[in-house]
Amino acid sequence: MTQQLIKTDCILCVFGCGVNAYVEDGRLVKVEGMKEHPLNQGILCPRGGHLVDYVYSPDRLMHPLKKKDGDWAQITWDEALDTIAGKLQGIKDEFGAHALALFCGSIGVENYELTAFARRFSGAFGTPNFLTVESNCYRSRILAHQLTFGTFFLEEPENAKCILLWGHDPNNSKLAWARIITRALDNGVKLIVINPKRTALAKRGEWVPIRPGTDCALALGMLNVIISEELYDKELVAHRTLGFDRLVEHVKQYPPEKVAEITWVPAEQIRQIAREFASAESGCIIQGICALDQQNNGLQTNRAVALLQAITGNVDKPGSWVVVPFPRLANLNIKVDEKPIGAVEHPLFYSLWGRTAPYGHTMYFPEAVLNGKPYPIKAMIVTGGNPALTLPDSVIMKEALEKLDLLVVMDLFMTETAKLADIVLPACSCMERMGIGYIYAVTSGIPYLMLRKRVIEPLGECWPDWRFWSELGWRLGYGDAFPWRTDEEVVEYWLKPSGITLQQLAAEHPEGLFFDTKKYDLLQSSSLRTPSGKIELYSQALADSGYGPLPTHVEPTYSPISTPDLANEYPLILVTGARQIQYTHAQMRNIAALKKLAPEPMAEIHPDTARKYGIADGDRISVETKDAAITIKAKVTEDMMPGVISLPHGWAEANCNLLTSLEPREPVTGYSQFKGLLCRIRKG
Repeated sequence: MTQQLIKTDCILCVFGCGVNAYVEDGRLVKVEGMKEHPLNQGILCPRGGHLVDYVYSPDRLMHPLKKKDGDWAQITWDEALDTIAGKLQGIKDEFGAHALALFCGSIGVENYELTAFARRFSGAFGTPNFLTVESNCYRSRILAHQLTFGTFFLEEPENAKCILLWGHDPNNSKLAWARIITRALDNGVKLIVINPKRTALAKRGEWVPIRPGTDCALALGMLNVIISEELYDKELVAHRTLGFDRLVEHVKQYPPEKVAEITWVPAEQIRQIAREFASAESGCIIQGICALDQQNNGLQTNRAVALLQAITGNVDKPGSWVVVPFPRLANLNIKVDEKPIGAVEHPLFYSLWGRTAPYGHTMYFPEAVLNGKPYPIKAMIVTGGNPALTLPDSVIMKEALEKLDLLVVMDLFMTETAKLADIVLPACSCMERMGIGYIYAVTSGIPYLMLRKRVIEPLGECWPDWRFWSELGWRLGYGDAFPWRTDEEVVEYWLKPSGITLQQLAAEHPEGLFFDTKKYDLLQSSSLRTPSGKIELYSQALADSGYGPLPTHVEPTYSPISTPDLANEYPLILVTGARQIQYTHAQMRNIAALKKLAPEPMAEIHPDTARKYGIADGDRISVETKDAAITIKAKVTEDMMPGVISLPHGWAEANCNLLTSLEPREPVTGYSQFKGLLCRIRKG
């Protein structure tokens, strides 16, 4: 039987790699990497390689379900939608529209449809509480860039002469970049890796092990060297920056010897990596998606890294940080005037220079549900997310989810959050619906657009997200806001501002097309989008809001220095959130082929640390913080820094988020802390 080849993209993570999907008799039978796709260029990670297993998993949700007397009963879509609409209207009438929260397990980078329609529904309903993972992931870096440059820069490692991986392990998160960096190493490019763990790429470059939570100090120490040795870009600093004189005085507090005591990085190595980065023809710092964000000083750490790129002239040129055009897609947002939860506590997270974020702050959701502050939230609809497992302080998060009058979850599988729901709805996979595939933000900044094809018809009674939100909107009287009836109509509407047609993407360019080019001309324009029109090394916006205008090292909340008594009881440093290439966050652990590759979670421990506690490789151990304890198998490895324990996330059977807490929060962004915690271990 003849196989049909359909070019589309994979969205099992945020990177949107191109795939060749092969269909036989209406069934997906094989996937391969698309060689002509500019990001992955034919390679696929294990997740993409097992798309067939994912789509046809026996664990897929196929029908709407309703919880009755503690058990699940299959219901029709009409009954599900009527029930949800009726309860939401009652809650809105009694408590106001803001009593509904929506949570998306994405910011829409890889799945524009997921967030675009949820945001549209939130606007039509009138609730400001559209919540996403940006409350603990990535927005800290975006805000740091905006405060400094007025816009958001992306990394371009392809043309760099020096690459600095800061808290990033592409081999376990982004194989496309691992390939690019490996190729660069083969061509003599300098690689520096700052990480408590010696990653696969660190073994080919210069490894800089660092005490978790002290990255800001290291960046400031590097700035000290670069400025004192006059290795900075003098022309750019003189004409395109604001506050350099204040930065010069500020970093005098951070000589390498002092920074070495803070970070555990030798002073001479600090000097060496600063000189290597500043002296390179082009340098590119690539941060881990959350490694620096999820600290008690995350925003200022991201700012310090941005200042390193700025004063060395490594912005707006090939091989540095660059700005890439967004595709011009239709905006589905409906404005809500009321501020969301968390906006008062963290005003810069919500609004900067009149640019308002479309998100509420997810970390304030439990307080609203459990204590009614600032007002009670009574219902939540979750699409494509698993907050019961992936957000900090899983105990209190679960308590809040269980207290809701209505919890609806739309997903492909019965997740930990879905198990708590009143109604569960079956969602289409990316192979069963049409959408827009584009690559931006955390995904390399390639100005490339393709059509995500409907490779096969939806399985069972699975629906695309847009249809759920539209049908629910119609039942609540918002039909005018949801005029679309087919996937094709939705895509055509999105594409209209771009000038690109559905026909072009479907027939003429099934592999996708470049909708624009990189220009490297931002600094040549009359002004940047900061109030001064310059790169703001000194941030008046931070000063006006009561925060430090220049990055300053802040000792981790819990450490041998800040809490010595607690450190005596919990003497080891804990980092959570380690990535595994087989999985995306909490997803795909029910796929047997992937589970064979990484069958269980493991805590990584240095041999010296393991010997001290009588632990051997493969032993079951207890990892304990002041908040909780989990049991997990030990992986004893020379690649982990002594005194540091690393835990993967997303495993229900060893949930590292039981060890984290909502408080204290990073002051500017409100992020909870996942890195640089204190813990202890014991065998058994």
